[in-house]
Amino acid sequence: MHTVGDALDALKETLNETFLGTPVLGNPVWRWVLAVAVAVVAYFVLVLLKGPVAGRLAKAAKKTRTRLDDLLPAIVQRTTRLFVVIIAVYVGTFALRLPLVTVLAFTKIALVAFIFQVAAWVHRIVTAAITEAITQRKDADPASASAFGVIGFFVRLVLWSIVVLLALQNLGIRVTALIAGLGIGGVAIALAAQSILGDVFNSVAILLDKPFEVGDFIIVGDHLGTVERIGIKTTRVRSLTGEQLIFSNAELVGSRIKNYGRMQERRILFTIGVTYQTPLEKLKKIPGVVREVVEAQERVRFDRAHFKGYGAFSLDFEIVYYVLDRDYNRYMDIQEQINLGLYERFEEEGIEFAYPTQTVYVAKENASVT
Repeated sequence: MHTVGDALDALKETLNETFLGTPVLGNPVWRWVLAVAVAVVAYFVLVLLKGPVAGRLAKAAKKTRTRLDDLLPAIVQRTTRLFVVIIAVYVGTFALRLPLVTVLAFTKIALVAFIFQVAAWVHRIVTAAITEAITQRKDADPASASAFGVIGFFVRLVLWSIVVLLALQNLGIRVTALIAGLGIGGVAIALAAQSILGDVFNSVAILLDKPFEVGDFIIVGDHLGTVERIGIKTTRVRSLTGEQLIFSNAELVGSRIKNYGRMQERRILFTIGVTYQTPLEKLKKIPGVVREVVEAQERVRFDRAHFKGYGAFSLDFEIVYYVLDRDYNRYMDIQEQINLGLYERFEEEGIEFAYPTQTVYVAKENASVT
């Protein structure tokens, strides 16, 4: 009774007796032909499998509410041809009788290709997730969107650094010595590029701590303007006069910043002066008149109005109120209406505003004639 193994042995002997049995690089020709055939079949099988696998993932993604798994079919479809070729060739080597060293070399190459392909898939997922996060926060929270961009850069950097180290380790390179050398080199580079790295890390601090965001009106020292962009190294501010101001992130982190974009309400203090000839009864009316004029405005909270003191040429009143809006133009519109209202009411009450005056008293003395 013949077995399958006996039949295969007989086929091998028959092939070895023909030209197909001619040895080439340690294997007969027929084994090379078989290896090529296996590799070609493996290649087409892997290529054809991408469609059904992507289809099943797409069906599964429709059953969930998350948008991230919708990317999986596209990621599978974009599996690199190089990876498929390497895996197909590796499968084809199973038909050959190769030295152990060669087998290990093919295995390492296939493993490195698999590591890079998985890294490419993860890179694609991370990029898509960050892009989605930036898109959702672009209008509502621009600073958060910028933060995701910077964080995504560092995540991808760490990902590919780990991939390279794993690949080198599988290729037989001593990674520990390499890491030690990179550490020493990294210290030297860090010292040489200290200012640049400082700006990069400070940009992360700005984006995470959020002392200001894109669109905020800020004052830094003698400079003021609206934040246009928070970058990895610099932050760009559009000044009121139109030019663009560029600050290094390290400079901003070390500076005292006034952020008017976070203002909930604006406290306004101003003074008015009336003449010294104003009667007492009218002086007592002034705080009430001021209160009526201020409270007649919209989005305003009156705080106080007091007879502050005696000036050089006027009786001074100090008024404080709050504008419940951070817009500067809105504040100026309100202040204008208050000024006009006070002028009108003072005219009705017969109260005169003071202006710089000086009274000179001249005394005439009788000179004695001797």
